[in-house]
Amino acid sequence: MNIELTVRQLTIIDIIKKHAPITGEQIAECLGISRPTIRSDLSVLVMLGYIDAKPKVGYFLGKVMTSEGQQSEKLMNLKVRDVMNRPVVIVESATVNDAVISLFVENTGFLTVTDEQGALTGMVSLKDLLKVTLGNPNAAAIPISMVMTRAPRLALVSPDDTVLEAAKKMLHHQVGGMPVVVSHGDHNRLEVVGRITKTNMTQALVDLTSGFIAE
Repeated sequence: MNIELTVRQLTIIDIIKKHAPITGEQIAECLGISRPTIRSDLSVLVMLGYIDAKPKVGYFLGKVMTSEGQQSEKLMNLKVRDVMNRPVVIVESATVNDAVISLFVENTGFLTVTDEQGALTGMVSLKDLLKVTLGNPNAAAIPISMVMTRAPRLALVSPDDTVLEAAKKMLHHQVGGMPVVVSHGDHNRLEVVGRITKTNMTQALVDLTSGFIAE
């Protein structure tokens, strides 16, 4: 949550965590203050999902404070920078043969293509290379710039995008991975800083549900 809780609100959550279900009167008694004094605090905490209440039962922890709620919130806030891998880059002057070797050495499904200055110019996938090499004995010497998908047609993400946003973009464009890029003023020149794939996202989900991703 972006809303910062007060010390009293945090104390109320702690009391409910230890004694739930607990009534508003009992919470006020633990704090040494009157019930009307904490009415607004309880309302805020219920609204934000930190606590919940049932008539004739009392207050208990809300969804945000349960393990499922915390995992969901972490997943919603997880950034691409938290899960991306280092980029596997090849320059556009390289050949199809160079690209095939890089794909197998790096065990990846796609390569990001840059110019000599390191700016993104395109991307080449295993499928692209298969199309050009099957039945073509001269394919190995073809420049990768003749085979790649050029930058304007690529689905891209930034390190500050959420993993959820990246997943939606990946599904929309029906791709298995995307370059992670940052812009340095000139929007026509993008620096490649990583790559994100379906494997990254699956691993992040496993880590999250296993408790391996820290607060």
